[in-house]
This record gives sequence, C-alpha cells and structure tokens, in this order.
Amino acid sequence: MNGGINMEHKRSAHTVILRLDRNDEIISSLEKIAEEENIKTASFSGIGATDNFTVGVFSLHKQTYEKFTFTGNHEITDLTGNITFVDNKPYIHAHITCSGEGAKVVGGHLLEGVISLTGEIFINISDGKVGRKFDEELKINRLDF
Repeated sequence: MNGGINMEHKRSAHTVILRLDRNDEIISSLEKIAEEENIKTASFSGIGATDNFTVGVFSLHKQTYEKFTFTGNHEITDLTGNITFVDNKPYIHAHITCSGEGAKVVGGHLLEGVISLTGEIFINISDGKVGRKFDEELKINRLDF
C-alpha cells in the first residue's frame, strides 16, 4: 500500500491539515507527515471514504489482535488517534469507524486502510515529546512519559 503519494497538507503553528487522495494509505501517510513536519506528539481526527481497510480488536485472552478486513464502498465516519514515538520513529495509534452498505457500521484499531475518494485529517500538535514502551504483561506499546 502507498503512503501519501498524492497527499497534500498545510501547516499553521500547531495544526496540520492533511488531504489524502485515492490510493493513499492512511497509517503510512500519517507516519510520513509526522516525519516531514517533525511532529513528536499529536492527536488527530478525520473523515473520508475507503474501499479497503483492516481493523483489529485486541483479544485479552490471546494477547493479540483479531483482524477483520472490509472491502467495498465505506464512509469513514470517524478516524481518531494520536502520534507518539517508538525507537525515534513515529508511532500511529488509530481507531476507525466506517459505514458501509445498508449503513452497517464497523470499526476497530486501524491496521491499514486505503482512501477510495478523499480523506480529510486534522492533526493537532502538542508541545513536547511522548514515547511508548512495550509492556510485557499486556503485550502492547503503552504511553511512556
């Protein structure tokens, strides 16, 4: 999947407005813009459309994500998450909710997703830098202050 081949953005002091275009991959595009704009800590929200996305739902019992892939026309009704760092690289933690055929709603932890029409994401930059550290017991990357 492609990361931001067609994307465009505009930055003000503490906000980046990002437009993703057809075939842009959401997570890798956010990683790319975080690197380009030197974003260390931020939250984001977005809307748009996708026809190919994979979400995960974390299983406490299995300590791994159960993966679900959806195809076909879907409206992104909510994309939300944050940008932090692991090993000096951007770490994107995103959740997505989409509405598809018959207005059926699905969602979860976004693992990957491709824009089918457009994506509009507002990134709100915070001061400072917040990292993540792997928690052996929970098997997840937790915020590390």
